[in-house]
Amino acid sequence: MNDVLITALLIGSLFLILGSGVWIGLTLSGVAWIGMQLFSARPAGDAMAVTIWGSSSSWTLTALPLFIWMGEILFRTRLSQDMFRGLAPWMQNLPGRLLHVNVVGCAIFAAVSGSSAATCATIGKMSLPELRKRGYPEIMSVGSLAGAGTLGLLTPPSIIMIVYGVTADVSIADLFIAGVIPGILLALIFSGYIAFWSLRHPELIPPADAPMSFAQKVSESRNLIPVILLITAVLGSIYTGVATATEAAGLGVVGALVLSTVQGSMSWNTFKESLMGGTRLYCMIAMILAGAAFLTLSMGYIGLPRHLAEWIATLGLSKFQLIMALTVFYVILGCFLDGISMVVLTMGVIMPTIQKAGIDPLWFGIFIVIVVEMAQVTPPVGFNLFVMQGMTKHQIGYIAKAAFPFFLLMVAMVLLLYAFPQIITFLPAQMKA
Repeated sequence: MNDVLITALLIGSLFLILGSGVWIGLTLSGVAWIGMQLFSARPAGDAMAVTIWGSSSSWTLTALPLFIWMGEILFRTRLSQDMFRGLAPWMQNLPGRLLHVNVVGCAIFAAVSGSSAATCATIGKMSLPELRKRGYPEIMSVGSLAGAGTLGLLTPPSIIMIVYGVTADVSIADLFIAGVIPGILLALIFSGYIAFWSLRHPELIPPADAPMSFAQKVSESRNLIPVILLITAVLGSIYTGVATATEAAGLGVVGALVLSTVQGSMSWNTFKESLMGGTRLYCMIAMILAGAAFLTLSMGYIGLPRHLAEWIATLGLSKFQLIMALTVFYVILGCFLDGISMVVLTMGVIMPTIQKAGIDPLWFGIFIVIVVEMAQVTPPVGFNLFVMQGMTKHQIGYIAKAAFPFFLLMVAMVLLLYAFPQIITFLPAQMKA
């Protein structure tokens, strides 16, 4: 049977099993088993047991549940609420005023969360009621939050970066360092758009609050100190080489527990909820990763990744054409799958193609994060859209329309990263120098 028929059969099996309501991790394992059983001489059961155990017991993966738990602790305590009080006074004189709190708040919280949904929900919980109370336009309040919430994926520590690093065998510490400048740049681009929109529609922006002296602003900013300390401890320990990503994640959990306890917002019930929330999310991700590892092995035995890479090579695509084709491919895929599934499902097939085209896997990792960010705001399976719908009660279509300008800004970001790859590679090169 030729590769086209095998691919069609496996893709058909994938959508059939997914459509029947089976969990994504089990679906990936099922498709892998079908492929190996029908088109390979290797016993499928033995291969599945060895591969799933190997992927589940990876030491690199231990950073993932710890970072998830840290984000859950912050999500359920007062640390996130204090951020609004600390940020708001400094935004009053910018075009768009408190709309920038969505972007800056998401950028700061992303540096201790790693989850787009957690970032969006946490910042939205504190900012949306305030923005509505002060009369800010709903479409910009919702759109800027949905767009800026995606910074949870790009700003380290990022769950997607950990997943990509594990599946593509790229240093997670290098990915974290490489994501710093693009994360800051994308946040500036989002804020720039808010300022531009506000200057074009000044009548929709409420007047500034009562002016505050510099000393009063500084006094209010003390509320940011706990979160800044946590960011410094987690990222500083990685960048200085004092700790690995896993050790830094453990430090982050301890720091979040200590700060929330000192602050008085940690209770036994909050502790249990954060622990169980983190456990549930990690179990889902671990099952997807295990299924994807088996699918990657199955595809390797069948030979599809190699044949696909060879076929793409015969098309004679330039690097730019390949990147644009992959951007469209991932945006379409993001309409049906969540970001983690997109990464683990495609890496086994895409990485040989990327390596053959001479594209740096580190650069490609940040590219993948950006296009997965786009998928967070594309219906019908955009996770940030679901989070926003739960908080605002708006229809998915309204939220997608509000977030569309920020989707276009992320497309522009991809073009910018292609034109200037040093944006990604500069910091990792400096750390190794």
